[in-house]
Amino acid sequence: MIPQNIQPQDVWQKMQQNTDCFLVDVRSSMEFLFVGHPEGAVSIPWIDEPDWDINPNFTKEIRQLLLGGGSGDKQPDVFLICRSGKRSHEAGILLLQNGIKNVFNVEGGFEGERDHNARRSTINGWRFAGLPWQQC
Repeated sequence: MIPQNIQPQDVWQKMQQNTDCFLVDVRSSMEFLFVGHPEGAVSIPWIDEPDWDINPNFTKEIRQLLLGGGSGDKQPDVFLICRSGKRSHEAGILLLQNGIKNVFNVEGGFEGERDHNARRSTINGWRFAGLPWQQC
């Protein structure tokens, strides 16, 4: 099982229309604060400093976030975002394997893929799409 990819613009639109969803930024807490993050995102790091190990409580923290969310039997949508979409893809696989449904990977992530000059935010991603974001 792999998470379905979704475009950043579609995530923002769903967030505006639907309160039964969560945008989870899985980057490190330092990236979240200092590089910036999508408006409305919740920070639950997949891999974080100081050891850069996979967060052993990741699935548990997502389950806690989902408590009280959703209408009736439907579990809220979980949109995962990282820098370019690679970490969030891996995190999504783990969530699906652990029975969490409606997991999506934000294609291109927050900063997007690197261009031919090794720069981000020039090809794809949340910032490239001009969507709202915040920075510490």
